[in-house]
Amino acid sequence: MSETSPTSSAPRLRRVMGVPGLVIFGLAYTAPLAVFTTYGVVNESTSGHVATAYLITLLAVLFTAGSYAALVRAYPVAGGAYTYSRRAFGGNVGFVTGWALLLDYLLLPLINYLLIGIYLHAEYPAVPIWLYSLLGMGVVTVLSVVGIVVVRNANLVMVGLQMVFALVFAVLAVKHIVENPGVSLLQPIYDQGVATATLFTGAATLALSFLGFDAISTMSEEARDPRRTVPRAIMLTVAIAGMLFIAVSYLATLVQRDPSAIVDPDSAAIEIMGMTAGQWLQTFFLFSFMAACVASALASQVSVTRILYAMGRDGVLPRKLFGRLSRRFQTPVGAIAFVGVISLIALVADLGTMASIVSFGALAAFSVVNLAVIKLFLVDATERTPWHLFRYGLAPAIGFLLTFYLWFSLSRLGFIAGLVWIVVGVLYLAGITRGFRKAPPEIQFDAEHSPLTPHDDDRVVKL
Repeated sequence: MSETSPTSSAPRLRRVMGVPGLVIFGLAYTAPLAVFTTYGVVNESTSGHVATAYLITLLAVLFTAGSYAALVRAYPVAGGAYTYSRRAFGGNVGFVTGWALLLDYLLLPLINYLLIGIYLHAEYPAVPIWLYSLLGMGVVTVLSVVGIVVVRNANLVMVGLQMVFALVFAVLAVKHIVENPGVSLLQPIYDQGVATATLFTGAATLALSFLGFDAISTMSEEARDPRRTVPRAIMLTVAIAGMLFIAVSYLATLVQRDPSAIVDPDSAAIEIMGMTAGQWLQTFFLFSFMAACVASALASQVSVTRILYAMGRDGVLPRKLFGRLSRRFQTPVGAIAFVGVISLIALVADLGTMASIVSFGALAAFSVVNLAVIKLFLVDATERTPWHLFRYGLAPAIGFLLTFYLWFSLSRLGFIAGLVWIVVGVLYLAGITRGFRKAPPEIQFDAEHSPLTPHDDDRVVKL
């Protein structure tokens, strides 16, 4: 669009993100220290084999990340899984896929606020969990309103701090292991007593740890040269996060060798840090983990508010609440406020259940994205060379089978809650399409396709 366009001065999302910025965004979303988010819960359910569960999850996610990379080159817009499934299977499937993924985008900030409360309360029990969580919500909401450049800069600092801590922990953990011999180095990976079903249940829960890579696809509207930068950032984020998660969980298991000895699985990392190097490492971890939670909450809240804004702008959700940008900050203030209200559930939520529900939405969307690659690049395409059959047939098929199996390996409560969410989405879709008799509205996540003009005053709120 030319500089003289009448819409050039209207509020719109800004293209400021390159590959490093997108990787930092993705890592901030996943949080390098996210390995400790559900470490205690999965360590307990897998009898001390978190590293193996991460290996299974990483394998599934690598194939799925390849599918995202292929799709984002063809469709470099901010809709992510919604756009890809809609292009492949039509509007109804696209809507339900986006609805499923919206579940984990909505709840991931909540999980971070819950973790802030759990870990701060474990270290400083005089203050209740809910108050810590509430303070975290306030900080993240304010930063979300200020805008994407502030989020990017804040993420850079917080991801850097997490990387430093991970390195310090790795060195101290190795030192502890050397000074306390007597355990097999293969124990965190495999022993004869581990059950395959429990490993896949753990791996399914850990899917939420990798959400950052697919969140990158929602930032296409704010990325420079998105056909090139977004696919690279997706693959780099998965590789870096996966190797870090496996290494840290492996060392943590060698430090705390008895899963049953952990007093509180939700805050297991505090105990592990104490065993590794004492109180000072616990304090360092707590500070770094709080930075991780804030960074992840920032990144996830930014992503979901962009999705809600696009849905409001195009009339899928109420426009007056969701389809507005702040004229001053150019951010969707109504959507940000809505996510803040949803996050209040953190004041009464259970960590294990929330983690399983978030993974439900992610794995459902991952499965459909893998199928979309097969449909768009193989079934609908005229060229079917051996390379095409592998890249757009076999690879996404493996990704689909792995994610689909993990999907059905979730806890029963998480799976049922996810299905209820899907049913609600289908009923809502039936309502807005008059019983599926009309096509569902298409959500344009790229503002260039649906720009805000100076006449669209109902979409802009002064702040």
